Amino acid sequence: MRATLDLPHGAGNAPVPAFEIERGQPVSAPVIFASPHSGTHYPDTMQGNLSVPLSDLRRTEDAFVDDLYAPVVGLGGILIRATHARTFVDLNRDARELDASMFSDGVPRTAGMPSARVKAGLGCLPRVGASGRDIYLQPLTRSEGAWRLEQVHDAYHQALQAEIDALKPEWSDIFIIDCHSMPSRQPGRSSMPDIVLGDRFGSSCAATLTSLVERYFRREGLTVARNAPYAGGYTTRKYGRPRRGVHVLQIEINRSLYMNEMSIERTRGFDSLQTQLSELSAEILNMARLENG
Repeated sequence: MRATLDLPHGAGNAPVPAFEIERGQPVSAPVIFASPHSGTHYPDTMQGNLSVPLSDLRRTEDAFVDDLYAPVVGLGGILIRATHARTFVDLNRDARELDASMFSDGVPRTAGMPSARVKAGLGCLPRVGASGRDIYLQPLTRSEGAWRLEQVHDAYHQALQAEIDALKPEWSDIFIIDCHSMPSRQPGRSSMPDIVLGDRFGSSCAATLTSLVERYFRREGLTVARNAPYAGGYTTRKYGRPRRGVHVLQIEINRSLYMNEMSIERTRGFDSLQTQLSELSAEILNMARLENG
């Protein structure tokens, strides 16, 4: 099927690295901003096996989130952004969250017990798109699944861990902001807040970080919720170890603040939100310097 939305630049079959990293010159604070769901690369092999319009997949993207946070590099932070689409590989899922029914010749690696999320089609290799319909005409092969996990999922997380390890010799406390966006409407909810902060109920980062971010957004007149409906995903769970000096906070931004969710286009709210996030990021970087004494 043909997509009803235009593909972004670089969305075809040319080789694309799993991630891009930009660092401040110099890096002036141990803060990593990670955008795992803003990728727009849909390889031709994937597009040739779609049973839904590409527009259905594009509406699952955290569109433009990496651009919203782009100014952090000039402030002295680090930005790592995914390149491949979330529906190709979901980087905020455990690589063992696999749906065996998606593969013609077996799962590509050991899978965990099927969770409610996997059963709903939202595992590390998603089965359904934004509409809830199955993505693929034909099952994936084991080798194709293995390639996605190794070359995209593993590569991204190896790079993120490498950035953490590179900061450790100089800084005792490292901060990761996991950058996401969320639909403005969800089934069963009459309304959504502007911002949802996920710190896994206080276990993935120091309370000072969550409180700083919440205070900033509230000062800006935005509505903020903690841990509902998003408490933090794989990234917060895997890396958030405050007692070991690694703090992870997930920030979900309501897409209606900055984009048209149907056409996947920026609105006039994009620039003002980007300015707000730049101001917030400066406060986070300053806090990180102070926390490191």
